Amino acid sequence: MVNPTHSGEQYERSSRSVVHDRSLTKTLAQEYDRADILRRLRTLHPDCRRRWGRMSAHQMVCHLDDSFRAALGRLPVSSAVTPLSRTFIKWAAFHLPWPPGIATRPELDQVRGGGTKPGDFARGLADLEALLEEVTAPGADFGSTEHPLFGPMSRADWLRWGYLHMDHHFRQFGV
Repeated sequence: MVNPTHSGEQYERSSRSVVHDRSLTKTLAQEYDRADILRRLRTLHPDCRRRWGRMSAHQMVCHLDDSFRAALGRLPVSSAVTPLSRTFIKWAAFHLPWPPGIATRPELDQVRGGGTKPGDFARGLADLEALLEEVTAPGADFGSTEHPLFGPMSRADWLRWGYLHMDHHFRQFGV
């Protein structure tokens, strides 16, 4: 469809920005986005090579599992909340691509000895998939859990963060 108020080139740029804007709204609250994350999770295997960072694919699965358990208040994680992290850094994390090399809290740092130790890979995937289903269920309760960097978050924030966190690590391993 041609927009009569724009030249073709301007309209093309405009339509591309709409597609780009869609990427800013992906969330585990949306069935399509959740299905995409599950599809990507199911393609992961222990031999996936990382593109950056230090974790193995199995450690990444444990890290994601631990992160969702922390979001549900089942795994205590130390806070590093500051006024800057609660505002600007949270906004940037929710609206800009995540770069490689973002540090995590010690309790979730697989390489430095924090978090759940890898066991059976298939079991780890199944556990993460079950936890993902629990987190995205309509009655999921994040209670008074605060994000260790962003502070208090709404259910919508947690589901947006969950999508972004999983997407970041799946890109890390090329899935």
